[in-house]
Amino acid sequence: MTPGWILDVFAALMLAVAAVSAARLVAGRPWQPGSVVTDTDIAHLLMAIAMAGMLVSGLDTLPDTVWEIIFGVMTAWFAYRVITDARVNGARALAGGHCAPHLVHSAAMLYMFLAIVAPPGAGQGMGGMGGSSASGMPSLDVPTVGLVFALILAGYTVWDLDQLSGRSRALAAVRVGPQAVALAGPRAATATSSSDALLSPGMTVACRIAMGAAMTFMLLIMI
Repeated sequence: MTPGWILDVFAALMLAVAAVSAARLVAGRPWQPGSVVTDTDIAHLLMAIAMAGMLVSGLDTLPDTVWEIIFGVMTAWFAYRVITDARVNGARALAGGHCAPHLVHSAAMLYMFLAIVAPPGAGQGMGGMGGSSASGMPSLDVPTVGLVFALILAGYTVWDLDQLSGRSRALAAVRVGPQAVALAGPRAATATSSSDALLSPGMTVACRIAMGAAMTFMLLIMI
């Protein structure tokens, strides 16, 4: 059985992703005119909360049926985004497009909620998967599908890691010019730099790496 502390570590990581995603939404000020609501941040926030609840039963929030509806809508939305992207950029949108990993993440979450089979006498969540559980661990209906999702998720996670390591400069936020720093002062420059780092594409990729690793782990231990 999987040690309980490993589940706690992944749950804590998901809570951190949820906090970062919420902070990005607040910093982006989507309620102001002209602002754009970032669908990826909303997706990361919801996925992270759901996964934390699956890993530790005490963090469970919404009923499974509600999560199934949420991830069904998210899967349909990102499928639409991928199709739209593919019409513009061709087949490469399916392999390296911005929305393709989010489509896989959403579909994997929907699959887990639909396919999870709790052990006898246990709840629906994954909180009972620690080594002290006497009822065993949850499993997946049609585990082959789970394995396919795990392999695809692992591939996207490695690809994202390559983006952060080999292309970090391309993903970095726009730097504040020296004239702006001189006019605004060091405190304003520090605040702007922190906001840029929070809203940078690299932060999005980092959250996606954490979630991809957590999803892969969850799928593999239930297969």
